[in-house]
Amino acid sequence: MYADHTFDEKHVGAPGLAHGGAISAACDDIMGFTLWIARTPAVTRTLTVEYRRPVPLHTPMRLTAWIDHESDRLLHIAAAGSLDAQTYFTSSGVFVKVDVAHFRQYADVSTIDDFFTNFTRTD
Repeated sequence: MYADHTFDEKHVGAPGLAHGGAISAACDDIMGFTLWIARTPAVTRTLTVEYRRPVPLHTPMRLTAWIDHESDRLLHIAAAGSLDAQTYFTSSGVFVKVDVAHFRQYADVSTIDDFFTNFTRTD
């Protein structure tokens, strides 16, 4: 799974650089999209980010995420942000698989089933 993302003034930390929190959010987001590959709803339990290089604003970053391994209840997912074959940050996370019913307490139930129609496992 990959996406290209450009951090801009909405994401500024130090002058001209992306804020670590914005980078962390981008990692959580790209790792969350791997749940479509895993075909299971899940929620983030832990998220760790290693900042290797300053991330400049207005520079397209390639965000890549993959499932390292999974168990009955957990998904271990990793991600990286790179540019020109250099890694700027890496991330790892543990996601807990949940039943769709988990979200019914937080959202209008009429939208839940439509959202997950092609998402959940059928096996």
